Amino acid sequence: MAFTLEKIPETDPLADPKRKVIIDQIIDQNKDLPGNTMVVLNELQSQIGFISEPMQHYVATRFHIPVSVIHGVVTFYSFFTTTPRGRHTVKFCLGTACYVGGIPQLIEKAKQLLSIEPGQTTPDGAITIELCRCVGACSQAPVLMVDDEIIGHVRPNKLPQIFKPLQEEAKETA
Repeated sequence: MAFTLEKIPETDPLADPKRKVIIDQIIDQNKDLPGNTMVVLNELQSQIGFISEPMQHYVATRFHIPVSVIHGVVTFYSFFTTTPRGRHTVKFCLGTACYVGGIPQLIEKAKQLLSIEPGQTTPDGAITIELCRCVGACSQAPVLMVDDEIIGHVRPNKLPQIFKPLQEEAKETA
């Protein structure tokens, strides 16, 4: 897809004047630092929530580097995302103990309950499900991470109890 900064979708953070100010501040405050690309991308991910294709082009333009450099970094590191995430992120640990402990069944149950695949966000924007590597809680396998909280010894019948408050909270804040 050919892209130009003149054709920014209205849903993109660059099209929102408040978020554009944040993007410009992040770039301006970090442009002279060593390793500025990673610093800026980390800050954008943290403060905006994702790094869209237009944002990648914008950073590349501001840094006078090819967009392929920015895109390469964004797509290489798994903690960067190019689309908005849900208000809550539920990560399924794929470490050996969790895998043997039943994480594949938990993933299938989550897909059924939420009607999304790993890497996707529910239509209401409440929950993004992701797969991750070992979270270091093997004694509690199988493990989920809900935002930054580890929940261990999870069974498929417990998923509705985990998801429901996250979905209700999203409705209240919408």
